Amino acid sequence: MSDSTLPTTAGALGRRRRLLVLAICCASAFVVVMDISIVNVALPAIRGDLRTSVSGLQWTVDAYTLVLAGFLVLAGSTADRVGRRRVFLVGLAAFGIGSLLCGLAPGIGWLIAARALQAAGGTMLNPVAMAIAADTFPEAGERARAIGVFGSVTGLSLALGPILGGALVDDLGWRSIFWINMPVVAAAIVCTALFVPESRAARPRRFDPVGQTLVVLLLAGVVYAIIESRDSGWTSPVILGLLAVAVLSAAGLLAYEPRRADPLLEPRLFRSVPFGSAIVMALLALCGFGAFLFVTTQYLQDVRGMSAFTAGLCLLPVGALVVVLSPFTGRMVGTRGPRPPLVIAGAALALGGGASLWLGPDTPLPAVLAIYLLFGVFLGTVNPPITNTAVSGMPRSMAGAASSLASAGRQTGTTLGVAISGTIVGSSLSQGGTAFTDAEHGVWWLVLGLGIGVLLLGLLSTGRWALSTADRAASLFEDVDSGSRTPARRVVRRGART
Repeated sequence: MSDSTLPTTAGALGRRRRLLVLAICCASAFVVVMDISIVNVALPAIRGDLRTSVSGLQWTVDAYTLVLAGFLVLAGSTADRVGRRRVFLVGLAAFGIGSLLCGLAPGIGWLIAARALQAAGGTMLNPVAMAIAADTFPEAGERARAIGVFGSVTGLSLALGPILGGALVDDLGWRSIFWINMPVVAAAIVCTALFVPESRAARPRRFDPVGQTLVVLLLAGVVYAIIESRDSGWTSPVILGLLAVAVLSAAGLLAYEPRRADPLLEPRLFRSVPFGSAIVMALLALCGFGAFLFVTTQYLQDVRGMSAFTAGLCLLPVGALVVVLSPFTGRMVGTRGPRPPLVIAGAALALGGGASLWLGPDTPLPAVLAIYLLFGVFLGTVNPPITNTAVSGMPRSMAGAASSLASAGRQTGTTLGVAISGTIVGSSLSQGGTAFTDAEHGVWWLVLGLGIGVLLLGLLSTGRWALSTADRAASLFEDVDSGSRTPARRVVRRGART
């Protein structure tokens, strides 16, 4: 998300047209993010219909979030280069075709492949929609409100996915959770072609094929090793080989990215403590929520014997609190900064994980719902301050890269949450009862620790020292704002020599 070179994308649009563009962006983001969570409530039905294993269920979720995490930054920079509306339309078409193929999948392998295609389209929607929305509202106050609405919609869709999914699974079968995307995508394609103006970045970032390849190898190696470790064992040659690929990829990124003028992962951003903390907090927070969704929907259906719709209704407190708290959180960030909501979010996640340790097959339902309220408080307060912390002190030219990396951190966290929690509960899914709730304890201890991590990083990243590092990091991008492609540190070194 960079400054636009096409002024008609902002100033020439009337207020109604700008609001319509925002609505189109929000609708696309809604279905993309909802498909992260909506599939969780359908997992028991998918397992029974397609007769798949636990790892198959994990890949049904993680094939989607893994592709999102691996290609979000690439999609955003490509849209800046070739045109945001053009990439947005391609993304809508790919997401729609992927959704159709998911609904027609005859086996788990076909479903996983179609989910990956869905996600490939999704990578061209969320970051690009954010850039379009920001470009459509040129005035700073309006832009902040528009981004706040966009963020609230994405948080709401993540929470409402299980509720809508439960209703669809019970009435129409699990395939309907994918077909429901089709009318939304079709309407979005038509409205985008008619009402969304084209825009590009003033100085689009260059494609970084080496960095992109290393990121995909790193994420895929870690996730594949975690998911398949239960069947293969951590000491198997395949798992050890995957972990070696991940380690080498991480080392390659550290060695290669600082040498590029336009790296995929801009190393200078990480000199800002708020930015680095925001990426880690995004990963920890969504890892906790991904684990919560994966085990909770199966606990409610397989252990307590609920229907998919009833299980979705049990998650209504989460969605309701997101609706109530998201706007309040946005205002709190604007008036008091990101620290209070980050502390609240971290504490709520930790308390939710700790309280969940007492869940059993016969725990009274009011007590179960009270625990879920804690996860609702967490999700309703965590996203706006993370985004704010990521872009704190950054020049506008780097705000898009910072927010895209924060989004990638969220998707990576969700992917790891599903992979780790599925590995922990393992074969207990088929045993049910106390076997499953006992195995869940490992997941809830993990969630408790993740919540404490978010709380501590929220305190660390919002202090005076942390904010001063953000100012120093921002000064490194003066060359970007002036249009130069040469990193500031190299300019300084040349000046020193002369």
